[in-house]
Amino acid sequence: MIEKTIAISGMSCQHCVTAVRSKLAKPPGVDIRELVPGSATLRYDETQVGSADIARAIQTAGYEAKL
Repeated sequence: MIEKTIAISGMSCQHCVTAVRSKLAKPPGVDIRELVPGSATLRYDETQVGSADIARAIQTAGYEAKL
């Protein structure tokens, strides 16, 4: 398992957090440790999900991951 904090641009409120949380909950192997406006701390299993998958999930919520 890898733990990583990812900066996320465009997030500014609790609605943003909820939108990103719903998308990050979908890929297998992702454990959301902390999610606040502007960043997410995640643990994930690289055998199930990669950084590109996480970035794509954040993008589908309408925000940009700064990996």
